[in-house]
Amino acid sequence: MTSPSRRAFVTAATASLLVGCGGGDRTGRATAERRESTSPSSRPPAKATRALGRSVPVGLEIPAIGVDTPVMQLGLARDRTVQVPPLTADDVAGWYRHSPTPGQLGPSVLLGHVTVGVHGAGVFRHLTRLRRSDRIVARLENGTAAVFAVDSIRTVAKADFPTDAVYGNVDRPELRLITCGGPRTGEEYRDNVIVFAALSSASP
Repeated sequence: MTSPSRRAFVTAATASLLVGCGGGDRTGRATAERRESTSPSSRPPAKATRALGRSVPVGLEIPAIGVDTPVMQLGLARDRTVQVPPLTADDVAGWYRHSPTPGQLGPSVLLGHVTVGVHGAGVFRHLTRLRRSDRIVARLENGTAAVFAVDSIRTVAKADFPTDAVYGNVDRPELRLITCGGPRTGEEYRDNVIVFAALSSASP
């Protein structure tokens, strides 16, 4: 049976389309990806790592691409799409608060911008440079660090956003990092870049 909190997450997820950064196509559907590298469905089994208790993320580190950012909380906008962080000079990542916290069972979803308008480059501007097994560290409110290893990176058309792959049930703690990518027209990007990662360890 799905728990009330889990059911709320799934309902919210299927009612909205995550685009990762402001604007873009908000009416797309979950269909096949235009391009992908190492699909999660074909990945080798990962060593089981015990799930963590609930604790809100307050920071995110991705050493391979020089990210060290605070994390804010995001909900749903009025049109039922997932909110994105504001376009500010001190750009930060945002955690979708209707998803599990990093390290809990299920997919924890974090968003960040690739660009922030007149302020220049965004916090997730180099997500496409990540490679399999690169480390992602989520710093949690309780002082724990949840360490994830990258499984795959996909670039998908916003019109073909893979809702089930991003939000669907999984049997281990996982992480999703999402931003915009692909060709740009004005302030709009055609694609989303999605990083899939799995919990590898945790430390105080």
